[in-house]
Amino acid sequence: MSARCSLQWIVVIFVIVGGVCLSSFASPVYTIYSDDPNSSANPVHTYGGQFNLDIPADPDDSKGWMVDAVIEVPDHGTINDIDVGISLTHDNVFDLQIFLVSPSGTVVCLNTYNPSEEYFQGEDYVDTVFDDEAEVPIGQAQPPFPGRYQPENPLSAFDGEDAQGTWRLLIYDAYYADTGSLESFEIIITVLEPATALILIFGIAFATLIRPRG
Repeated sequence: MSARCSLQWIVVIFVIVGGVCLSSFASPVYTIYSDDPNSSANPVHTYGGQFNLDIPADPDDSKGWMVDAVIEVPDHGTINDIDVGISLTHDNVFDLQIFLVSPSGTVVCLNTYNPSEEYFQGEDYVDTVFDDEAEVPIGQAQPPFPGRYQPENPLSAFDGEDAQGTWRLLIYDAYYADTGSLESFEIIITVLEPATALILIFGIAFATLIRPRG
């Protein structure tokens, strides 16, 4: 193998290893809450707060929509992964239909139940995290759902979208008699920084430049 060819292979290996390593270090995680909409997201900081939204919103009714819980994400970034955390009180969570809507308008159902097949009695969501990589589907779990669970529909539907903008949590109370309140809501977004793509492009271009010509 010629010295030029050896150098070319060294560059290719360096680019692959460097890209993988940089991806690990250059994938910041942001946690943004809606009560701090003016904060600038920082890869090493967490922004937090609490909600106090009635479920349903109308105090004279026990069936209907909650006022949307809103999170403003100030930074642009292509979504690589997203998890959703909630805590809420409710007399019977079987009644609830929970959705997340992205700034692009994509809607994902986090959890809902079929009244003809799945009826049960149970209260609250406590520190519940919806995570595509979790081992247990939410449909196989029991309230108050502490821990991490796969959502009803995969959150990977948001992958590739821009994280910046308004995220909304929608909760519908489908049956009368029971009420509750949303206490907290968070989204954990992992994005790949542009530097990762740039180093890969640079490495490929450099390897092409030094490639032996026939």
